[in-house]
Amino acid sequence: MTGDKFRFRFRKVGDLRLLSHLDLARCLERMLRRAAVPFKSTAGFHPAPRMIFAQSMPLGVDGLREVLELETTAPLEAEDVRERLNRQAPRGFEFTDVRVVPMKASAVPRRMVYSLPVPADRVEKVAAIAADLMAAEKVWVDRHKPRPRKLNIRPYLRGVELSEPEASATDRLGTVAHASGSNEDRRSRFRLGLDLWVTQSGTARADELLALLELSDLPDAGFVLARSELDLHDETPPGTPDAPPDGPPDTAPLEYTPAPAGDDGPADPTWGLSPNGPVVE
Repeated sequence: MTGDKFRFRFRKVGDLRLLSHLDLARCLERMLRRAAVPFKSTAGFHPAPRMIFAQSMPLGVDGLREVLELETTAPLEAEDVRERLNRQAPRGFEFTDVRVVPMKASAVPRRMVYSLPVPADRVEKVAAIAADLMAAEKVWVDRHKPRPRKLNIRPYLRGVELSEPEASATDRLGTVAHASGSNEDRRSRFRLGLDLWVTQSGTARADELLALLELSDLPDAGFVLARSELDLHDETPPGTPDAPPDGPPDTAPLEYTPAPAGDDGPADPTWGLSPNGPVVE
């Protein structure tokens, strides 16, 4: 199909999971130039390709079905653009699908799913914590940006569960989606699934949930976290029964515990605190 605005699905795995979002955008610009794709540019003193990511990728996370929208200066054949870009793509990066979308279309994320292998000896404890999270009325986490506060992320949790995939599925994920993982990663029989709603007011973060599930050490041990699904609003079939929550999440003041005064610290334990958080001069 021919068009001048394209929506790509791409995967970024292996060593490229350590590429930052800004570096990824620079890499894509080089790919566009080398592939001789006539892309539209933004205005201003520092023009850049008119491309939009539906959701930025956390550092160190594999992306299996990420979304990128690109505008071109002339109508092009969608599959031809995809093939030209794939020929310029580095190892671990691949455009898997492309379609033409209307110029006014916008890739607004609705839901995302993360997947992480879990060692068998930790499955029972993780399953119990996951059940408690889904049964809880509120799940509080500390957020420090854009302002310090406690945030209830329970409305964003569509599902937190463990599954035991079939051997063929495990092998496929081990060789494709988690090619950068360790041997222990590929041998793990159990997988944690984090099914999260995405709204204009925010979402839950994978690192927050891993901390709640006491699994924060696994990525450092070679177990690769992957974002396996990224659903968009305009690609959701009409009449889908479940939907993201409406409205802003519940918040509460963040409780600060002042550090004990040392040789270089103030004697007053309330120094630097205010009703709106710490004061930085």
